[in-house]
Amino acid sequence: MSSVYPRRTTPPISDKKAANVDEFIPSDLNIPDNYVQHTLKTQKALPPFNWSNWYNEINWLNFFILIFTPILGLVGAYYTPLRAKTFWFSVFYYYMTGLGITAGYHRLWAHRSYNASKPLQYFLAMVGAGAVEGSIKWWSRGHRAHHRYTDTDLDPYNAHKGFTYSHIGWMILKPRRKPGVADVSDLSKNEVVRWQHRHYIPLILLMSFVVPTVIPWLLWGDAMGGYVYAGILRLCFVHHSTFCVNSLAHWLGEAPFDDKHTPRDHLITALVTIGEGYHNFHHQFPMDYRNAIKWYQYDPTKWFIWAMQQIGLASHLKVFPDNEVRKGQLTMQLKKLRETQETLAWPSDSNDLPVISWDSFQEQAQKRPLVLISGFIHDMTNFIDEHPGGPHLLIKMIGKDATTAFFGGVYDHSNAAHNLLAMKRVGVLNGGHPHGLEDKSIPPSQRLKIARYNELSSPYGSSTAYSDGEGMVY
Repeated sequence: MSSVYPRRTTPPISDKKAANVDEFIPSDLNIPDNYVQHTLKTQKALPPFNWSNWYNEINWLNFFILIFTPILGLVGAYYTPLRAKTFWFSVFYYYMTGLGITAGYHRLWAHRSYNASKPLQYFLAMVGAGAVEGSIKWWSRGHRAHHRYTDTDLDPYNAHKGFTYSHIGWMILKPRRKPGVADVSDLSKNEVVRWQHRHYIPLILLMSFVVPTVIPWLLWGDAMGGYVYAGILRLCFVHHSTFCVNSLAHWLGEAPFDDKHTPRDHLITALVTIGEGYHNFHHQFPMDYRNAIKWYQYDPTKWFIWAMQQIGLASHLKVFPDNEVRKGQLTMQLKKLRETQETLAWPSDSNDLPVISWDSFQEQAQKRPLVLISGFIHDMTNFIDEHPGGPHLLIKMIGKDATTAFFGGVYDHSNAAHNLLAMKRVGVLNGGHPHGLEDKSIPPSQRLKIARYNELSSPYGSSTAYSDGEGMVY
């Protein structure tokens, strides 16, 4: 959309050269290291929206474009029959002007994810103007700020301010503060970007209304239908398709690569945004020309860029290393597994169990069914009658070492049996692990356990617990 900030006044003639030179200097060249905190602390935001003064809070140009355009389109559609050829042309022109934003404004100019030939650049600049979302330079400046300051008050369409605000409110309401600094000096040097910025208003009129009206008029005599459907209503669809990237893509779906911020991946968002719906991937790897990395995921913008490469109009398509992409996926998978892991009950740490001598083990086994396996003392009180092999096999091992029998001597027990056995630990035999096989003391469910970096030492090594005298098994 058009800028939500008033245009700068034209500098005096003597200052124009200096102003042009300033455009080529990176705007973030001399910002402090703590720019975000410094800016939020020192630059005072405007007061919150006030209904008593609502008419001064509205950006009326944006309000008119966003509110009255769909009204005008619906009124026009009521009086104008929709012909089949006009319908299909409207769909085609929707994709053309939408690609001007997704393949042009977004992936080419805002993120520099590939190189485009001059003919392709001019084409994307023209059809992008037909989307009426501001010039390349203005749009890219805001989008780069969005990526740099995602979900903060320096993000122009901060998702934390609500779905409606990030979708359309940020354009209709005057902003509480200016977006954070974002450099577009590279775009100031691009002759196509400068040409479009200079002729933006004529290009809007030509590509938004003249072209979609004239083509149906010349080819099948439906000028009014072209104006209403391919012009006005198509423009509404393009607007809200793009706006969904700022709103729906930060609300619906999952975060398979990183959950630090709000961007999400979802097929529905991809369908309504010409492939921009895999937004979690995009925010993690913004310079990748793809949004969807799997062949079956819907991303017409990726397909368009690839097709342009095949005919020599695009080159140097950037792809983030697959190894790093998979690291991001693995990190989130491990995080989910860790969350599941923390909901489960696990055996007591060997360091938390009392250390019991052999004589004490024998004495206590006279009072309740205690069995020794792999250096751990287990209480079988609640399991004797449930034992699949019959209670007699457990009863005869009370007060004895059943390690050999458990590990295949009588029956080679399943992983489930090993895991259940570990839950019945109540003590550690002094000197433990008589067979010297540490792997037998670790239940299968914990041999691949998700651990934080400061938890990497195994809790099931040789016990160093010190018992002050004889402990009791609880």
